[in-house]
Amino acid sequence: MESGQVDARNAEGLRAKGSRLRLREGAARLRRLLYPPACLACGDLAESEAGLCPPCWRDAGFLQGVLVCDLCGAALPGRDDGEVQCDDCLRQPPPWSRGRAALAYGGTGRALVLALKHGDRTDLAPALGGWMAAVAAPLLAGVRRPVLVPVPLHWTRLLARRYNQAQHLAAGVARVLDLPVRVDALCRTRRTAPQGAGGRAGRLAALEGAIRPHPRRAGGVEGCTAILVDDVLTTGATLGACARALRAAGAADVRVLVLARAGRDG
Repeated sequence: MESGQVDARNAEGLRAKGSRLRLREGAARLRRLLYPPACLACGDLAESEAGLCPPCWRDAGFLQGVLVCDLCGAALPGRDDGEVQCDDCLRQPPPWSRGRAALAYGGTGRALVLALKHGDRTDLAPALGGWMAAVAAPLLAGVRRPVLVPVPLHWTRLLARRYNQAQHLAAGVARVLDLPVRVDALCRTRRTAPQGAGGRAGRLAALEGAIRPHPRRAGGVEGCTAILVDDVLTTGATLGACARALRAAGAADVRVLVLARAGRDG
């Protein structure tokens, strides 16, 4: 084939590609005109898909770029310039090695957690998982074979709710970070009170033996760095029980990634 024919064919291909791109951009503009982006939290107009309106953004309490405790993700005073630990974690270190949260549990953060957990808003999970992935870099630094492990629900609660919000969040994180999810690595053998009920001591007692490695599927975390995924870290009792179960299953290390960090209770 002559070089002139090759050049002409290449030019024709580029023109066709440009036409398709312009068509897609036009369709996207028309879609935004007919269906303007809505705020994930309140439903008002937002500037982008899967975003927040300005008031909800200001009230979201994003923790990216903020100095946080390296173990539990709680916001701390000062600049984000090193690995520090809060007083609670210094007094009583959790049974995992590092932790991060995307949001503070309050205002918009609380509204999003409740909508996902109790409002059937599983459509929020991809965006929320993306926010979690954005703060996960310290959890992945230097680790080998990281896997995501959602905190399990007891089967009765799963039956009533019809979905596990932690599993949806883990899928959202996995989509961004391209990590495997070990959905059934852990199982909850006994239904326990909701997070925060009874304070830390009460939660620890209630969770004793309630979360265990899955008898057939826990092998997927052996030798791996398990990154526990949940919606909220409050007392840390549930995540602590999960971390101990993962260690028992042979995980080389356990780290924690949550959507929101609440203040400790008790």
